[in-house]
Amino acid sequence: MPSRGSTGHSRRALLGLGALTVLGSALRPLRVLAQANTGGKLSIGIVGSGHIGGTVGGLWIKAGHKVLFSSRHPEELNEMVADLGPLAQSGPVERAIAFGDVLFIAVPYAALPQIGQDYGAALKGKILLDACNAIAPRDGAIVEEADREGVGITSQKYLPGTRLVRAFNSLNYKILASEANRPDPKLAIPIAGDDAEAVRVAAELVKDAGFDAVVVGTLKDASRFQRGGPGYNQPLTAAELKQKLSLSP
Repeated sequence: MPSRGSTGHSRRALLGLGALTVLGSALRPLRVLAQANTGGKLSIGIVGSGHIGGTVGGLWIKAGHKVLFSSRHPEELNEMVADLGPLAQSGPVERAIAFGDVLFIAVPYAALPQIGQDYGAALKGKILLDACNAIAPRDGAIVEEADREGVGITSQKYLPGTRLVRAFNSLNYKILASEANRPDPKLAIPIAGDDAEAVRVAAELVKDAGFDAVVVGTLKDASRFQRGGPGYNQPLTAAELKQKLSLSP
């Protein structure tokens, strides 16, 4: 039978381990921010690897980031992943969420409630770039909510606990593919979020993809570049977009 002293020692050791685990979780976002700000490479998990997810993920791979593409049928991504080289891999959604220092989601908008329900615990605390658009013929009743409340607020409601930033939703994937890394002035990507550190990480990833980030404001302000908003489908430079949205130069 263990002595009272050895039991106390074991308890202190367990408490210490628990404290280290909590501390590690708290510091992880700071490490992600530091990596992004210093040009360090991140592991990025993509949920939804269609036109937008595949295009933006491919641009991040060109910048040296590791990307795990996911979908409901990851075997269908094998050819794309092979073409993108050794920094690309594919897998199920839960693997992409676990893999990513940062996550990028580009799925039909109506899928967000189910994704939040199925993966909410794993998503909690993750920096999540949200490129999903609410389209009436495809997504049904949730479009009315996104139009009424604003798409950023609605996304955060269905993906609670994430450090959500709206990004890469305003331009067609063909424009993203053809205009990335063009000579200055580069094309602008509007972004918006409530978490300042997450917005800074998103801005660095926009830069790595070959564009200039324009911070429009909070998630409430993301309505300004959702479908139907003045900043939607505007292939403009940063200066032009800021003028269009009456933002400070």
